[in-house]
Amino acid sequence: MALNPRREELLRALARVRMYAAGLEAALDPAHAAFTGKAVWVGPVARDFTAELTGRRARLRVLTQRIVEDLENELRATPERVARPSAAW
Repeated sequence: MALNPRREELLRALARVRMYAAGLEAALDPAHAAFTGKAVWVGPVARDFTAELTGRRARLRVLTQRIVEDLENELRATPERVARPSAAW
């Protein structure tokens, strides 16, 4: 039995995706903090904008986590070892 190359690829991909996911999940944090902190903009349009920004921020986090979870599920379903291919001479 040999290490499964597919599993190795998935492990590398998952590590990269987790790194990018952290950046994506935090991408809207500065804008969200600005609009939900001090009153930088007020009124009904500002409230609507803040609500939409909050919703998009939450959606981005959910979708990013789904990508990570899908890769983790694929990794769990991939055997660690596979039979060595036989050499055809």
